[in-house]
Amino acid sequence: MIEDQHDIAANIWDFLERRGYQVDHCADGATGLARAARESFDAIVLDLGLPRLDGLDLCRQLRASGNGVPVLMLTAKGDGSDRIVGLELGADDYVPKPSPPREIVARIRA
Repeated sequence: MIEDQHDIAANIWDFLERRGYQVDHCADGATGLARAARESFDAIVLDLGLPRLDGLDLCRQLRASGNGVPVLMLTAKGDGSDRIVGLELGADDYVPKPSPPREIVARIRA
């Protein structure tokens, strides 16, 4: 998970771990991109409004490098054009904040 808001990250992390997921966390985009480049993940839950490198640029760079890890964008930017841009840049799904943790888990599974 790449999310800079500690309370949101902790809530999602706890919910996922209680359901058997192993979760790693980065609080900024540059660190998240570096970790995605050197480690293997089953999925990335990605915020857009991140310090050091925003989520859209992170996703763009991730895909340009050939990394095909599924990306679920989770963001407060939820209007139609924001969703379209996120999907066009390579996100596999896009969930506006706030979303129930059960929906996030369902989308990760999908």
